[in-house]
Amino acid sequence: MSSLSLRISSSVAANARSESDHRLRLLSSSSPTVATSPALHFCGLRTEALKLGAKSNRWKVVSAAVAPQDGSASDEFDYDLVIIGAGVGGHGAALHAVEKGWKTAIIEGDVVGGTCVNRGCVPSKALLAVSGRMRELQDEHHMKAFGLQVAAAGYDRQGVADHANNLASKIRSNLTNSLKGLGVDILEGVGTILGPQKVKYGKVGSSGNVITAKDIIIATGSVPFVPKGVEVDGKTVITSDQALKLEFVPDWIAIVGSGYIGLEFSDVYTALGSEVTFVEALDQLMPGFDPEIGKLAQRVLINPRKIDYYTGVFASKITPAKDGKPVMIDLIDAKTKEPKDTLEVDAALIATGRAPFTKGLGLENIRVETQCGFVPVDEHMQVIDADGKLVPHLYCIGDANGKMMLAHAASAQGISVVEQISGKDNVLNHLSIPAACFTHPEISMVGLTEPQAREKAEKEGFEVSVAKTSFKANTKALAENEGEGLAKLIYRRDNGEILGVHIFGLHAADLIHEASNAIALGTCIQDIKFAVHAHPTLSEVLDELFKSAKVGRTGSLGPEMKSSPILHWLKSTSLVQVWHLLLSKFST
Repeated sequence: MSSLSLRISSSVAANARSESDHRLRLLSSSSPTVATSPALHFCGLRTEALKLGAKSNRWKVVSAAVAPQDGSASDEFDYDLVIIGAGVGGHGAALHAVEKGWKTAIIEGDVVGGTCVNRGCVPSKALLAVSGRMRELQDEHHMKAFGLQVAAAGYDRQGVADHANNLASKIRSNLTNSLKGLGVDILEGVGTILGPQKVKYGKVGSSGNVITAKDIIIATGSVPFVPKGVEVDGKTVITSDQALKLEFVPDWIAIVGSGYIGLEFSDVYTALGSEVTFVEALDQLMPGFDPEIGKLAQRVLINPRKIDYYTGVFASKITPAKDGKPVMIDLIDAKTKEPKDTLEVDAALIATGRAPFTKGLGLENIRVETQCGFVPVDEHMQVIDADGKLVPHLYCIGDANGKMMLAHAASAQGISVVEQISGKDNVLNHLSIPAACFTHPEISMVGLTEPQAREKAEKEGFEVSVAKTSFKANTKALAENEGEGLAKLIYRRDNGEILGVHIFGLHAADLIHEASNAIALGTCIQDIKFAVHAHPTLSEVLDELFKSAKVGRTGSLGPEMKSSPILHWLKSTSLVQVWHLLLSKFST
């Protein structure tokens, strides 16, 4: 993607300036007051919450200049906004568009909620909730520390599976009702772009229905990525889609990939009694995490459990179980490609990441070429064509653009696009978007890892500092008998800018948002360390972390100071000599 950005940067910038100039002309022609009034930013707060909408016509004029406010599209188009894909990203964009009074439609070829609600975040959290309870009940030492006596814990596999399925159904129903209740048209079928501001939807192969829209957002998400040589039968060789159904709990399962998906499923399977073998292509487990956090997580989440692992190997071929034979996995060295080993297991879960779902979108009709399946976009999520030019009125959010494959990132991008369309220059800071792995304990992060921060510091010429605090010093964590954990802050020593925060410990996924919001708002350590936290709470882990950071002028002395006669004299003079000199001066 970096080579692509170099190739298109000049043309993208030119088009961006053109779009910006167009918006300025539009605003100035609509209202001289708007054109001359300063732009105000409210750190993500809605203007309704600040009660500005009723007191100032300026905000209404800006919106009116861009789109109708009565819920009806202009005569030229069927809709103000059409969104292809009703996942979390599309849902977030649709709700924000409705707030602005736009006539909005969302096209969905499967079910509302997309991957996250139906085959991802939501059902997986239901399974992880079960694994968390099982771990606690199975930990005799942990329960005795509370003075509790618990009989042997067991589970009903179908009951666990039903819990996950019921949760997904409930959330899907809630999303559907919210869209309908706000007047969003849900159009069933596959969406295909026919040309500028024109979309067809309907069953595959049918003539379909054609609609027009002032603006279009692609939000088609992703599907599990299956490497070559892997045969998925949906029963013994599965992806996360099938694993979430929990149709059976194998005695021994191999998990290919040790990222978020693999780690979370290892937590579920080992809690339910399975033995797990990780197969990781890179030289270390959990390669996407901060190395220090990864080592601690391995010590807690991997080593004490019934988990072994191979690193630096590829699963070159995986054959499903059949005719009484187990699942066969051929391993080869990731670098030399020489045969390494053969595994025989009861099941294999392919957790090698996700691939964008962008086929059949009709991108060729607008001369857009995908990059490894991803739709190329600029910082405003506006689609870029094969010539490096921005495609007017077409945007792409979420997994389909590959910027950050997280459900909440997709929603944030969708909201940012709606803001952009409405005439407000809104650029989402992806470094402020948090991520979490819902193991027990949890892992969360935002911003840069320590190696990434040090690489950036070396290029830009500043000093990186690191602060850490342990959960063992937190009263609430100790009350819960969950003192295993660490919070890590990576920051600029000179100005207090927060570069990254990483947490491993109880409720880490909930704690990270104080740090992510600080990054989003540009809050420095000097300010956030004065924030007050309730006692005793886990939030005090972050409080102590920020307070322990040392901000101030540091670094090596410049050449002019190194050669200073005064510095040379101070180095060669003892403190006693300096003291006597000062006394003699004052006495005279």
